[in-house]
Amino acid sequence: MGLSTTLANALTGLNAATRGADVVSQNVANARTPGYARREVNLSAQSLGGNGAGVRLDGIGRVLNQSLLGDRRLADAASVNAGVRSGFLSAMEKEIGPPGDAGSLSGTYAAFEAALIQAASRPDSNARLQSVVNAAGTLTDKLADLTKTLQQSRMDADSTIARQVDVLNRSLVQIDELNADILALRSSGRDATALMDQRQRLVDQVSEIVPVREVQRDNNQIALFTTGGAILLEGNPVTVGFAPVGVITADMTVASGALSGLTINGLAVPSGDGGVLGGGSLGAQFALRDELAPDIQFQIDALSRDLIERFHAPAADPTLPPGLPGLFTDAGGPFNALAEQGLAGRLRLNALADPMQGGALWRLRDGLGAATAGDVGNATRLTALRYALTFARIPASGSFFGAARSASGLAADVLSQVAGNRQTADSRQAYTAARQVSLAEMEAQDGVDTDAEMQTLLLVEQAFGANARVIQTVDDLINKLIGL
Repeated sequence: MGLSTTLANALTGLNAATRGADVVSQNVANARTPGYARREVNLSAQSLGGNGAGVRLDGIGRVLNQSLLGDRRLADAASVNAGVRSGFLSAMEKEIGPPGDAGSLSGTYAAFEAALIQAASRPDSNARLQSVVNAAGTLTDKLADLTKTLQQSRMDADSTIARQVDVLNRSLVQIDELNADILALRSSGRDATALMDQRQRLVDQVSEIVPVREVQRDNNQIALFTTGGAILLEGNPVTVGFAPVGVITADMTVASGALSGLTINGLAVPSGDGGVLGGGSLGAQFALRDELAPDIQFQIDALSRDLIERFHAPAADPTLPPGLPGLFTDAGGPFNALAEQGLAGRLRLNALADPMQGGALWRLRDGLGAATAGDVGNATRLTALRYALTFARIPASGSFFGAARSASGLAADVLSQVAGNRQTADSRQAYTAARQVSLAEMEAQDGVDTDAEMQTLLLVEQAFGANARVIQTVDDLINKLIGL
């Protein structure tokens, strides 16, 4: 091997060592950068006509566990999904309130019953009759507030869906553009790893919204498929469609056409966690809007219907004319069983018994249908009203436990159901969060290890020094040959 070949070998070694030092510095500097994959210099021996010709730099490679990355992305989606569900149910459980809280749903039932007991003990007291009116108003206000909270939650979910669909579409377009840029850079022999990191961060963002699987294609291209089987990116990105609404009421559903579902390239697809785009934050928002909140609304509407029917029975008030509402009304009128949705938000105390609405307190004592005030000491009607509230009956609607219950017992069942669902959601969230943390830690362990990088840097320095000494030696030999 001649001096020129030796010098060429040493120069390629210096070039490889320099590039190796640069890669180590990038790794250390980005050890905690999200989406950054550790780099390695890919080297191979190059030969020319049987003589050594040094080291060939084949490029810079990204080192990552693709299988672990995919599992971590799915864990991210599951954790976000469970968090949305748990957060909503926890908020609703707090809104309904614990039984011992005076402002809770159970507390308002208890206060109404106590007011009836006190009024029955002194039927001549207008103050106690007014307490019954006030307690009944507090009860209807509580049910109305729950309805407002539920519908506001649905509207918030609808707005969030619109934002996430917009982020999803923009991210898919950007990933497709990065695919093209990476292909162009690689074709020209330049380093495209920084663009691959950026693409990975975008895929991570998509995977929280919709759980996806990344499939490698030729020339460092990728395709994206949801775990539900939908194609998001294969050559060209799809367009996910959604039309938000401004106001949502209890009767509005996807089935009725009042609320929007999802489309992919204009074709309708099933929405929610059971759909092809479910499992992440997007599916959780659909579940909140179309399942979780309507289920609770269904229960409190059934509570409201139960109140109306309890006090409309002849035993509660035999003075009621046929067709007229009892103590509780549907927005002032009789209840229509075909329009139960949203009843909790329309429940009102009968104006005949409310002085603020032009009624008279004595109608609580003597009957809503009474023409004139009766004996002020007669507590028969007030006792009947209390019995109507407390006697056990099977509700006509709602998904309760099937046994006959008092009105307050039904209210307790609603809280129990929400609390049970919240505990299930909390357990699911704890599991998904623990799995997500474990996979993230495993992924971090496969990432940049600064100690290992420092060891690599020492080897790079040694290689640099060795090649520099070869060059120095060749230089010395050439100088001696020139001096002969």
